[in-house]
Parts: sequence; structure tokens; C-alpha cells
Amino acid sequence: MSTRRLIPRAMIGLVMCAALVSVAAADAEIAVTKMVLVPAGEFAMAGPGGDEGPESQLVRLDAFYLDAHEVTNSQYYAFCQATERKLHALWDIEKLHSSLDFPDHPVLGVSWYDAKAYAEWAGKRLPTEAEWEYAARGGTSGQRFGFTDELQPEQANYKSSKQGGTVAVMSYEPNAYGLYDMIGNLREWTSDWFSEDYLSDRPEYDPQGPEAGIQHVVRGGGWYSGSSCNAVHVRNPLKWSDFNVGFRCAKDVSEEN
Repeated sequence: MSTRRLIPRAMIGLVMCAALVSVAAADAEIAVTKMVLVPAGEFAMAGPGGDEGPESQLVRLDAFYLDAHEVTNSQYYAFCQATERKLHALWDIEKLHSSLDFPDHPVLGVSWYDAKAYAEWAGKRLPTEAEWEYAARGGTSGQRFGFTDELQPEQANYKSSKQGGTVAVMSYEPNAYGLYDMIGNLREWTSDWFSEDYLSDRPEYDPQGPEAGIQHVVRGGGWYSGSSCNAVHVRNPLKWSDFNVGFRCAKDVSEEN
């Protein structure tokens, strides 16, 4: 059984200081998230049934960078201040931990278009659905949650953890790639449009998703999700925003060179 556990609160501040660096961005202070280099590789991506059964298909990806953790309230607030963008409708709701009183909690209630705008402002982009699943697996295969087949409440923030909302990013131990909360805390936007048909006919190399659609794909599970909804292969369509959805950013390796 995995030994992943909740990181004691006394340590969270130290970990955050090590991973976040404050810089000036468009006259606003923003904590720049450490990005993790996810190595190139291949994996069996879930098929139309949303599982790892016979409909899974081999997908190959180049190396890419991914934020070590989800975008936080303080980071998103800095973006809105710098760009004069209106804060989302769920901002300042204490019960949802959605305000500057919870600066290191992941921002929720953000639409796909707002998430995309933030990523572009930060010089990044949203990850593709394939990149997200590959990163969430952490170099493993065949395990429902990337690091285990049986998720325990002390391993991630989901419904059975009884946290009652989001917790500060990096509160739980990372996966093998050094990525935090790929399971739990919030579900996450990807760049892909949602389509069931696309999964049956996607390219093997670096799939980018359908060219158009009505809804976008969210991946992962959140604080309000049950255990099974946190499996790395689970995907859902979403058009608007949600109190259980946030995001993190990606970047091409070539952009760092």
C-alpha cells in the first residue's frame, strides 16, 4: 500500500516558500509556480469507456513542463488586478475558501476562458487532455489513481477526506513526477474540446483534441468528488464554471530554451 500522507500544516509554509518565487508582473505581485519537467514517453490512454480496458490506445508525447500545483487564489487575484479582469462569481465566498483569506488554496469557479487567459498572461498554456492523464499517472501504468489502486482519505483531498472544501496546495505528497494534487483538491481544465467520438480516432502522437465543440474536458477529482471520480482516466465535459474545478498551466520545452 502506498505511504502517501497529508503533509503537516507546520511544514506547508516551508514547502510553499521553496516552490514559489515572488516577481513583479504588470504592476501586480504574483507568485510564480515552480514547473516540473514531465519526460517524453508513451502510455495507454483511456478509451471511450473511460477506463483502461481494451479500448485504451497508445499515445506518445514529447516532454513538457507542468505547474507543480494548481493556480492559487492569490495568483489568480494578481492576474485580475493586473489585467482589470472581473473576479469570478464565487469569489469572496468563505465557505468555498475562495478569497485572499485563503491565498494558498487553489482558485475555483474559473471558466475555461478565464483559465486560458490566465495561462497566456503567465506565458504558458493549458495542458492537453493527453498531457494531463500522462502526468497524473506519474510514470506508472495500470493503477487507477496513478500511485495506488485503493485511494485512502489521508492520501488526497476528496469527499471521504472530510476537509469540507479545498486545502492549501501542496498539502499532500506529490506523485512520482513531483506534481501535487493531480488527484483531489480540484478537478482541472484541459485545453481539449469534449467529444466521445474523438477518443476512438485520435492520433497516436501528441493528440490535441477535437477542432471544435460545445464543452471542454475537465480531468481529475476534487474535494467534492467521490473516490472513483478521482481515478486518472475519469473525464467530464463542462461548459461553464464549477466550485469543484480549477486549473494548472503547462508549457512547451522549446519555450524554455
